Amino acid sequence: MQPTGRRALHRRASGASSRAGFTLLEVLLVMLLIAAASVLAAAVVTGGFEGMRLRADAKEIAAQLRYTRAQAISTGRVQRFFIDPAAHTWLAPDNRKGDIGESFGVAFFGAREVQPMRGVGAIQFFPDGASTGGRVQLTAKQAAWNVDVQWLTGEVKVARGEATP
Repeated sequence: MQPTGRRALHRRASGASSRAGFTLLEVLLVMLLIAAASVLAAAVVTGGFEGMRLRADAKEIAAQLRYTRAQAISTGRVQRFFIDPAAHTWLAPDNRKGDIGESFGVAFFGAREVQPMRGVGAIQFFPDGASTGGRVQLTAKQAAWNVDVQWLTGEVKVARGEATP
């Protein structure tokens, strides 16, 4: 004899819900697998973890160049951003300093007139936002990122580039 009424309805409903669906553990496991696959896919697309670090260093240099430009505009005084390719270091206004990964190649192309010394590059920004222009190129294996500064507008752009020999 089967139970009838409320008790039977409750048993059927609770029995059905315990068999259908996924447990929290199963959902978390699937999400973890998707996240791991996404990280690996991103690493492959961007040239591995070294490529991701190369891009991060290029973005940091671009951010500091933009900061230098903003300082020139806000203070009304000429500001300079320095980069030492041999030492893998950079220097921005307000004593902001940074390092570039030792495994990366660093090249600077810019105006010689503003170089403080041989081997050290500089980009100068003027109070109107213009600059002397230049390019910082970071390379690793076949990957390269260019940080370009336009001389007329002082605009800073980061773009994938080709490694120069």
